[in-house]
Amino acid sequence: MKTILVKSILNKKKKRDNWFLDDYTLNPYEGCSMNCQYCYIRGSKYGENMAETLSVKLNGAEVLDRQLAFRAKKDQYGIIALASATDPYLRAEEKYRLTRQFLETILNHRFPVLMITKSEMILRDLDLLKEIDRVAVHAADLRGKFTRGAILSFSMSTLDPAIASALEPGAPLPQQRLETMQKCKEAGMFVGVNCIPVLPFISDSEEQLTKMIRAAKEHGADYILIGGLTLFGSQPSDSKVLYRKFLERKFPHLIPDYKKLYRIYPYPPQEYHAALAVLATRLCREIGIRNGILDVSLP
Repeated sequence: MKTILVKSILNKKKKRDNWFLDDYTLNPYEGCSMNCQYCYIRGSKYGENMAETLSVKLNGAEVLDRQLAFRAKKDQYGIIALASATDPYLRAEEKYRLTRQFLETILNHRFPVLMITKSEMILRDLDLLKEIDRVAVHAADLRGKFTRGAILSFSMSTLDPAIASALEPGAPLPQQRLETMQKCKEAGMFVGVNCIPVLPFISDSEEQLTKMIRAAKEHGADYILIGGLTLFGSQPSDSKVLYRKFLERKFPHLIPDYKKLYRIYPYPPQEYHAALAVLATRLCREIGIRNGILDVSLP
């Protein structure tokens, strides 16, 4: 376990994210013990076992306090995504409690927050998240369009426990994530599921998407997000290589289909994404759940 000191920790995005509505990203840790094989981060500086490269940003809360004070003074409020490059509730959080420190700081400055996680540890921080939800100040152009100060988003790529165990070896099983989300909903929080990515030819069919959307609704989700799989790199620790190994072990018959779909690119063609969006929209309408955090898209 490495500890590092940072000079800056709050990242301002050039443009608000269309999916998650976040203006800022914030990562308490580098590396991730969830160890998801398809993670879009893989293909950059992280190792094959991302837990082995885990680093803790020891002075992160102090730096965040300064940065948020500066942004608040200038009325530069916006949703902070926690986290964009790692899960905020890694096993290391039990010891270091950085995510909780960050939430305390975010509450103090009244910024809204988006939590993206696979972990039941989020239940520990419901006290802070409820207060953030109550007092957060949104960016000027979101005021009146969205009233919740905390968004709790639970990630999954499949409902199949065997597939999830193979691809997400450090994460709780999908059913546990759904049950955690339901507890958050029962506590009065705004919750949803992000099926990003769904897995081509495995969990992106109408049958599988229907099961995931129904499960999300049955467990209290206010929304669901559905998006495609990206695969980067050519090194042993990169997502494209690791996912290919997963296919060789579990679904070797699908390898030709993946070659046709991805060709030389890290993502499927636009036609695939468009068809997936149309299907997701129709199924969400039929099942009765929004397929976005907002009811309508931002202008």
